[in-house]
Amino acid sequence: MSLSILSSKALALQEPIIKEYSIMFISKACKKPLEGNEDIFLCSRDFCSEECRQEQLDIDESKDKSLAFACFLASAFDPSPLQDFCVAINDPTDAGLNTLGISLVRIDYAPYGENPPHTHPRGTEILVVVQGTLYVGFVTSNPENRLITKILYPGDVFVFPIGLIHFQYNLGNTPAVAFAGLSSQNAGVITIANAVFGSNPPINLDVLTKAFQLDKNVVTHLQSIF
Repeated sequence: MSLSILSSKALALQEPIIKEYSIMFISKACKKPLEGNEDIFLCSRDFCSEECRQEQLDIDESKDKSLAFACFLASAFDPSPLQDFCVAINDPTDAGLNTLGISLVRIDYAPYGENPPHTHPRGTEILVVVQGTLYVGFVTSNPENRLITKILYPGDVFVFPIGLIHFQYNLGNTPAVAFAGLSSQNAGVITIANAVFGSNPPINLDVLTKAFQLDKNVVTHLQSIF
């Protein structure tokens, strides 16, 4: 009995609100018949003639088409316009990736191997571990520069936001495997140590010694190995 009462109340709450519309057969302004067009529902709106009514219908139809077209463009918009002409890859084996805004890579880690600190300037990365144990992390931007890390096991997933420095390190004495998806068909990669100490031509010693607070001999040695 109580269920029946509750059901009735629920139905009562769901009753639609019916708005009153008027159907116009004769123009109130000029008294001209509208040829029995009962599909014309009016809400505080009068037409003085059939021509006036048709004009309004044409305007409404035009607005509907414009809105539909605008929605279509919005749904098809590429959040990174550079994808279409600036970073499309020129490799027939990967032609299916062009302008789709995605890519996928398999990463194999040797025992205690690492993917050193690097960044992807054009894409966010999502990493899933399928074998082994990885220590991963990224550093937030200035001024906080907060290190966010996690140990990942098979089946775990981690996201590296676009442009932030990040890394992966195999904690185990056995190989590890992971798959990474990126939100660009050519996300780019900048390995920090290679870019800073292995640039061609080399960055001026004074710049690096001051930036890293290192002795010039240390900087020279780092440049020699990168």
